[in-house]
Order: sequence, then C-alpha cells, then structure tokens
Amino acid sequence: MGDLPEHLQDFSRFAYLTGWRKGELQSLTWADVNREAERIMLPSEHSKNKKPRLLPLSGMRAGIIERRWQARVIENPDGSTGLAEFVFHCGDGRPVGEFRKSWASACRAAGMPGLLFHDLRRSAVRNFNRAGVSQPVGMMISGHKTQSVYQRYRIVNESDICEALDRTEASNARKQGCRIVPIAETKEKTSR
Repeated sequence: MGDLPEHLQDFSRFAYLTGWRKGELQSLTWADVNREAERIMLPSEHSKNKKPRLLPLSGMRAGIIERRWQARVIENPDGSTGLAEFVFHCGDGRPVGEFRKSWASACRAAGMPGLLFHDLRRSAVRNFNRAGVSQPVGMMISGHKTQSVYQRYRIVNESDICEALDRTEASNARKQGCRIVPIAETKEKTSR
C-alpha cells in the first residue's frame, strides 16, 4: 500500500478490515461518525442493500478514523482553512473519486498485478471466516444481503484445508482416553 497515494492508503485499509464497498467508503461523512460513542452508522441511502449498518470503532478501525479526523482540516482555495465533510477525501475535501490507474500502478509495484480493489472485500470476508466470525455477523459487517453471495466470497485454498485438518488432528489428540475407531471396525460390530 506504500505505493498508493496517501489519501488512498487509509481508504484501502478500511476496506480490507471491514469489507465495505468502495461507494460506501466514498460517501462516508463525518456526520455518520460518532467518535464519542466509537461507532459509525452508515445511512441506508449510502448502503447498496438500502439497510443502515452500525460499525463499532476499535483497534485498527479506530486508528484509521483518528488519522482521518486529523486530516479533516483542509486549505480552501482562498487560503483559509476549513473542515472536510468526507471522512475519506483527496486532501482538498472532495470525496475519493476514481482511482483505477493509481490502484493498478500500486498493485504492479507490489508484485500483484491484476488485483482489484473489490478483492479487499473478498479478503475481509475470508479473514472473518478464518477468525471464526459467524456468517450472520460477517454479513452485518460487510453488508451482504444474501447468504449465497456471502458464501461466494468465502474463498478456501489449500492452506485453509491444511490448517483445518491440523486443528482437527490436534483436537482428536487432546481427547484423552478416546480411541479413533475405523469405519470397517464399527461395521463388523453392528453386523454381529
């Protein structure tokens, strides 16, 4: 992310952590953020599925919002200072606009050509799954309306399978006094 313009770095980090859509982040204003209550309320008119969403602020999410709070002070064209309406802005108060070229350039520099901004949404869902976040909670965070679409984002690869098998094996080993009975042995006992 170091090759991204500064105004896109927190924008991208926030997408990676929450799975929020690009348009939802572009429309986020300080009126949607309650720093005292440590939460964001995305209004229904800015949510793709037209349902408002609550996002608690803690950890890295809170750190990003704090950096954006510091960056809200802007210089107006007349030289005076003002406050940006948008949480994620281009440095001059305007919301983040189109950034495909900057994104593609940063991805090439990172050795990941072809990565899409939308892939951050997929990564967030995958991270939720790996962390044991329940599907309904993950859907509330990311704003997925249907289980079928959410499940398409839950990409499983070989390392996920290996980790699952290792955890299962370790769990079986912890069961003291339990013996794993092969299926063939259980069939013999039931046929007698």
